[in-house]
Amino acid sequence: MLAFVVTTIICFITYLLLTTGSGTRILGLWSLYEILFGVILSLIVGFIARTIFVKDNFRMANPVRWITFLVYVIGPFFVAMAKANLDVAYRVITGKINPGIVKISPDLKTDLVITLLANSITLTPGTLTVDIDENKNDLYIHWINVKKEAIAKKPVDCKYICSNFHNWIRRIAE
Repeated sequence: MLAFVVTTIICFITYLLLTTGSGTRILGLWSLYEILFGVILSLIVGFIARTIFVKDNFRMANPVRWITFLVYVIGPFFVAMAKANLDVAYRVITGKINPGIVKISPDLKTDLVITLLANSITLTPGTLTVDIDENKNDLYIHWINVKKEAIAKKPVDCKYICSNFHNWIRRIAE
């Protein structure tokens, strides 16, 4: 029951943050219908995701982890995305690509952490998470420009593909 309540509250707060300023009645930020819809939606999502978001502990309900996540998204992730966009644009214009699939072993333990890393890699232009080895938590990544020095090591070192994403994500969710 506690997991349902925590998940519902977090969903409702997230909903309120995403819809701020779209209404006119309640504090000038939300309408009554938006609040009601948010409550109903949060209850439904809270019921469905209660065992996913909050398993045996409430570590992801810690506000420090959310602030660390925001710092990660605004800082290192945004910088890596900007660099990757420029690199992909250069490769499209010049045609200098060396595509391939590589395996990385980020040494992460939980499903949430692996999912966050896989999504961060996929959102970065030029890379795509193709598969996850669930037994070893290895990721198979399609990379637009496989570097020779990177493939000298098996599996490929994470720093070539995802910079220090795995260290940030470990701080956030493990």
